[in-house]
Amino acid sequence: MSDSRRESTAPAVLVTGATGYIGGRLVPALEASGARLRCLARHPEALASRVSPATSVVAGDLFDPASLDRALAGIDVAYYLVHSMGAHGDYLEKDRVAAANFGDAARRANVRRIVYLGGLASGEGPLSNHLRSRIETGEVLRRSGVPVVEFRASVVVGSGSLSFELIRALVERLPVMICPRWVSTLAQPIGIDDLLAYLMAALDLPGSDSRTFEIGGADHASYGELMREYARQRGLKRLMIAVPLLTPRLSSLWLGLVTPVYARVGRELIEGLKSRSVVTDPSALEVFAIRPVGLPETIARAIRHEDHSFALTRWSDARSSGGESRSIGAASGTQFVDARRIHVAVGADRAFAPVAQLGGVGGWYYATWLWRLRGAIDLLVGGVGMRRGRRHPDVPSVGDTFDFWRVEQYEPGRRLRLAAEMKLPGRAWLEFNVVPDAEGAFVHQTAVFDPAGLPGLIYWYMLLPLHAVVFGGLLRAIARRASELRD
Repeated sequence: MSDSRRESTAPAVLVTGATGYIGGRLVPALEASGARLRCLARHPEALASRVSPATSVVAGDLFDPASLDRALAGIDVAYYLVHSMGAHGDYLEKDRVAAANFGDAARRANVRRIVYLGGLASGEGPLSNHLRSRIETGEVLRRSGVPVVEFRASVVVGSGSLSFELIRALVERLPVMICPRWVSTLAQPIGIDDLLAYLMAALDLPGSDSRTFEIGGADHASYGELMREYARQRGLKRLMIAVPLLTPRLSSLWLGLVTPVYARVGRELIEGLKSRSVVTDPSALEVFAIRPVGLPETIARAIRHEDHSFALTRWSDARSSGGESRSIGAASGTQFVDARRIHVAVGADRAFAPVAQLGGVGGWYYATWLWRLRGAIDLLVGGVGMRRGRRHPDVPSVGDTFDFWRVEQYEPGRRLRLAAEMKLPGRAWLEFNVVPDAEGAFVHQTAVFDPAGLPGLIYWYMLLPLHAVVFGGLLRAIARRASELRD
């Protein structure tokens, strides 16, 4: 069959949530399958360097129906892999509105099928807000009239997944663990590879009716058992002490101190883990020729991939992991600017190298303890803190997290702009530009703060002396590191 013939018969597929953990893994699999792929993103630049040239990335927003009409035009199958758990405000209502907008647009575009990934809850008692929202989202999508294949998954384990990073951080850092009641709740963890196999199989599932499938791995296990298995494979001796009471709020603050999970997401995660999540309907095993692996192999795969320099995608890649998206566009008030520059006697590429390596395990070069203190304060007020680190130690990409910043613009060897995602009474950015000259290069560093009312003004002036110390020291440390790279 010719390439043109193959392209004409391949399904046209739209993926939402392609910047997130699951969507970021699904896109390469769909590209390899030959699907005619299109990705919807609020910030297309965050995907431009991560997809193949044949994949189309279109700008759109789930709260903008007109943009959805454009994105879904000509689409056969649409994957709905988004949620608003990390966002501020009433995320349940946001999820309902987003799903309704998407379902209506899919119906207008005559989409053949929506594939949706939800959450699995099989126990009695009230559901957490997050699980209730996941189930409601599937119901809203089905009300559109477009056939929906919904997968309800238990805990997802893979390199870079929220669950795995939580397990790894707890076991690696704590020889003695205080375990609240939610650690013993029974789940049916599924590996990321098996989850992706199900999502891919839904593309060609026969029939045109809506179907709901519960999916999980071959073994039942609690979070405590997940941690014990991880410790066994790592050769670590860990003591786990069960305590009868520890509120979700206190647990979330505890997680924020020792793991990459910050308080707001941690609280929602723990509320969800109070619900049992095991498969009660085995129809997925009857319909699909997929046999998920057991817990030991799931953990082993995650460890093998995590032992590379970085995971392919991470849970914090999703924009919702930092709350509301921010842009350096229209200012809400007078912007304060701290602009500095320094000259280094090296080429522009070497001058830029320390900039590209900021954050994560490499730290912030000067007074890193102050950055960590700011992260700890951020955690206490429900922010992201410093625990997210960064995806790759040397190479930034638009959309990546750098601790409590996110890469907003990146031009290799020339420019890096970070948008703040910590709790602030306003908006903030930190930008670096490297400009070559005849004797080396100038490194320009610009901190911008757009205050929100009087609290923002007070915040800026209170921290002004500290900013002078920290930002001045940071720029000098960058110059020093760049100079050390000289032959």
